[in-house]
Amino acid sequence: MNAFLFSGQGSQAPGMGVELCEASAGARKVFETASQVLGFDLLKLCREGTAEELAATEVAQPGIMAVSLAAYTCLTEAGVPFGAVAGHSLGEYAAMVASGMLSMEEGFALIKARAAAMGKCAVQSGGSMAAILGSDEETVAAVCAETEGYAVPVNFNSPAQTVVAGEKEAVAAVCAEFAKMGKRAVPLAVAAAFHSKLMQPAADEFYEEAKKFTFREPQVDFYSNLSGEKLTDFSDMPGRLARHIVSPVLFTKELAAMSAAGADVFIECGPGKVLTGLVKKTLKGAAAFSVENQKTLEKALEACKK
Repeated sequence: MNAFLFSGQGSQAPGMGVELCEASAGARKVFETASQVLGFDLLKLCREGTAEELAATEVAQPGIMAVSLAAYTCLTEAGVPFGAVAGHSLGEYAAMVASGMLSMEEGFALIKARAAAMGKCAVQSGGSMAAILGSDEETVAAVCAETEGYAVPVNFNSPAQTVVAGEKEAVAAVCAEFAKMGKRAVPLAVAAAFHSKLMQPAADEFYEEAKKFTFREPQVDFYSNLSGEKLTDFSDMPGRLARHIVSPVLFTKELAAMSAAGADVFIECGPGKVLTGLVKKTLKGAAAFSVENQKTLEKALEACKK
């Protein structure tokens, strides 16, 4: 079974999505829809914007989502079937659109509200995030607990990669401690300590906006960052999405659940290859491909024919 994965924040890059839009009318339509909802030319910004401009939360979130849905559109136009979807943090919103829970317009309106709330909170609360590479979850949690200030594990990405978030000084101290152990600590290109308690004001604000939307049951299996499992209860999506902003991303558990349900080919839709790498590190023997431009699209399509 093919499973589509959708990229998270931090994977943005100048020029993202441009090649897909040059090759596909469907991909261009995704960006046109996004631009209409957002009130600015998103494709132009992706084409001409600097890395700093694209890293702003209000731009990065809809921008990554647009690239993700453009890649998804190219895959479905080519007839690639899929039975499950999952997203990493921000990617859950593209997954909701791909699964039929939200229309394209609704998805971009919802992410616009989320990005606005999180962007405002980022300015007020600050904070940072870093990926700890080559260490297990228990060690990361222990180092965070022993560090002065607020720093906590928030993204469980693979058996050897855990992301920490919190106050800038505390996250820097955690990184320094792992450097002493000979482990890599990579700062993430995000504007705040996402998925931590520092984002609670954003979660509260976003909850009120999310209540204005109607969420339909998905047409394919939808896997949740909150539980790390297939989601079956859709009765309170606004509350779930608000909690999602301040809760850890259980991506390793999510991948294991998808694999156990029969997913053996994972296709990452969106800029970069972060999730593709996490699949390969987490699920031995699983096939994983990324789709972010025409070359990677062709490679994924060729693999799906085999």
